[in-house]
Amino acid sequence: MLGLKEITSKDNSLIKLVCELQRSSKKRKETGLFVLEGLRITKDALDNSIEFDKIIVSRTALERYEQDIENLLSRCSDAYLLTDNLFKKISDTDSPQGIIALAKMPQRIDVDFKKGRFIGLENLQDPSNLGAIARSCEALGADGILISKGSCDPYSPKSLRASMGTLLRVPVILLEDFINDIKALSLKSYACVVDANATSICDVEFADGSIVLIGNEANGLTPETIAKSDICVTIPMKGNAESLNASVAGAIAIWEMVK
Repeated sequence: MLGLKEITSKDNSLIKLVCELQRSSKKRKETGLFVLEGLRITKDALDNSIEFDKIIVSRTALERYEQDIENLLSRCSDAYLLTDNLFKKISDTDSPQGIIALAKMPQRIDVDFKKGRFIGLENLQDPSNLGAIARSCEALGADGILISKGSCDPYSPKSLRASMGTLLRVPVILLEDFINDIKALSLKSYACVVDANATSICDVEFADGSIVLIGNEANGLTPETIAKSDICVTIPMKGNAESLNASVAGAIAIWEMVK
């Protein structure tokens, strides 16, 4: 049966590991592993050279997607078979397809910071916003996303689902010291702020080696990041609107940067 090893107990160590990886960013960082769930995203990961550590499938999935599972196993021979009920215990979705891959976090991402145009996210908390911004990056042609350590985890199940797999295709760089790391990369930084005195983002000529910074949904960018950025820019708004959703601001900023 494709060399699958059967697990029947919910107390199995692999079952416990998957559950921890689903809910714990700390565990993902400790192990260097994250969970991909569903046929589409696992196939997408294969196409983008994401390495698999283990494959876990349900009995129903094996019957329904046998050829696709064989293709997955061509890249990872360490595979396990679960009953449908046991698979539901490790799934993060209401209607699981019965396919999970434990994937290895990319260790080295080759990015030419001198030629690219990037979006930087500081303390972004909502995985849906992160996913939407990642999709805008891919669709509009930004070259990567730089994320502060205080932001939501790009490798969480919610972030990956919200991005529809885009976070596996767009370069994602995690920064320990957000604005100082950006300056060390010699990127020209544009802090996106709500300030009528800031330069309109529509009037900026973005060159290669630029990055637009988007802040926390409630508080925006930190004072340190604003102070150390090269230029403060703002998105002009009409009416009584005080601010834009972070993902909307990100999409506008990416469009202005790459158009």
